[in-house]
Amino acid sequence: MSDNASALPAPVGMSGKPAPPRPAHMENPNASAAVHWKPRVNPWLIAMTVALAAFMEVLDTSIANVALPHIAGTLGASTDQSTWVLTSYLVSNAIVLPLGGWASSLMGRRNFFVFCITVFTIASFLCGAAPTLPMLLLFRVIQGAGGGGMQPMAQAIMADSFEPHQRGQAFALYGLVAVLAPSIGPTLGGWITDNFSWRWIFFINIPVGIFAFFLVTRLVEDPPWIKADRSRLRNMDYLGLAFLTIAMGGLQIMLDKGEENDWFASNFIRLFAFLFVFGMIGLIVREWNIKSPLINLRLFRFKNFAICCFLMMLVGGVLNANTVLQPQFTQQLLGYNATTAGLALTAGGVALVIMMPLAGFATSKISARTLTVCGFILFTISFRYAAAVTNLQMSFAEASWLRVVQMLPLPFCFISITNAAYIGMPREESNQVAGLINFVRNIGGSILIAITNAQVTSRAMWHQQHLQQDMVSGAIGYQQHLQALTGFLGGQFGTANGASMAMASIYNQLNQQAQMQGYQDVYMELSWMSILLILLAFLLSKNRPGAGPGAQAMH
Repeated sequence: MSDNASALPAPVGMSGKPAPPRPAHMENPNASAAVHWKPRVNPWLIAMTVALAAFMEVLDTSIANVALPHIAGTLGASTDQSTWVLTSYLVSNAIVLPLGGWASSLMGRRNFFVFCITVFTIASFLCGAAPTLPMLLLFRVIQGAGGGGMQPMAQAIMADSFEPHQRGQAFALYGLVAVLAPSIGPTLGGWITDNFSWRWIFFINIPVGIFAFFLVTRLVEDPPWIKADRSRLRNMDYLGLAFLTIAMGGLQIMLDKGEENDWFASNFIRLFAFLFVFGMIGLIVREWNIKSPLINLRLFRFKNFAICCFLMMLVGGVLNANTVLQPQFTQQLLGYNATTAGLALTAGGVALVIMMPLAGFATSKISARTLTVCGFILFTISFRYAAAVTNLQMSFAEASWLRVVQMLPLPFCFISITNAAYIGMPREESNQVAGLINFVRNIGGSILIAITNAQVTSRAMWHQQHLQQDMVSGAIGYQQHLQALTGFLGGQFGTANGASMAMASIYNQLNQQAQMQGYQDVYMELSWMSILLILLAFLLSKNRPGAGPGAQAMH
């Protein structure tokens, strides 16, 4: 018997003793049809269709990053103001992500998915045509809201379209979308911006959105247990929605603007931190205690699901932090431009294309818990390796290989955790499960990006202070280096200029060394975090590979 099953009370008979279990068709009039339901078309056609829409949305979370200076210049805004192009999208996206279960129960899952594609596509056109920054921000909010429902619905549709023994392979396709899209986003965005215009990073969504709309309306259908209920709109939890908006708005703005405003030294950041805490407390209390919540927080009573959410939050964090750290290092310290820094990530994408199907196949042979543990062991090794090879002499080939090593563990963690999240969960809750899993993954990405960037800065300053202790007159190595540089530069630019230029050169080398060590320290910290996740992964229930959802699939 699983821990998930024990979270629900046993039915009680007339005598007060637990009643014997009833057949599935007596528990739910739709159960018999649900057990034997299969989509009309090949489920792989459905998977590729919804993956296309999800890829378009996930790509937009990162494709605009490198275009911000161009956007600011075209619209007459500062670079600081242009960063709201990213923040506005992330805030609205984070608000809508966990609402997918409620929205799909209101209008049906397929209809909601089609609605999200339509809103996202129209908003993409409006973003590309925006004449001013305020208009662009408004359209990005609308685009983020449309995109927020696409990821969880794509995952939920895949989960219900495949037999349990094939579900891991389906999640491999979804995982490829979720992991690959943010990796290639900056590279594609930089290439489009350099060769055409930043407006085309939004316009390219239009043909993809139209094609996805056409395919979804013809191939995707709702299973029998997904029923539209328009009464949900009359009973909408407006207070819960308000708390969610306050919490997610506060969190995203705090994370995106924290480093820029010196974190909690700023009243601006403290205000949004307060709004986040206030909104989260209000949301949890509200959603836990009402009959028809927007977000079914009671799912966290299922131990396996709660652990999966925490693990997925950190997997999302590691994915996004990796995608930011390496290009940032190569651009800041190795002198790469945006396109070259993005190309260094390409080999990792190729590795994912190869490993995702293999990891998906492995879920039908090996338990999700075992795969998750193996994945985090590989994460630990990959971060130790990153700390060892990250240096100022790193070649392009070494940077590409590092990305491959960092990507190898992701398929095993991503697919197995996603698969384990559905174990023991009622099938009619698949929309809520998908919404919450994707929600925590995105939130984890935002949190760990902010933390790792702050840590790189903090550790670099620490190393800089300690390295400066060796820049004293009594340090023989420092004096010899200074004299050699002064002599060389003095011969080139004159004795007077040679001394000052030598000092500036040494100070620049010191800063670069300190920053490099800051990155090494962060990679080591991530390796220690991965060791803790190995221990946490052992708490997952061990499913029988290929078995269906429910307590009977666990032991």
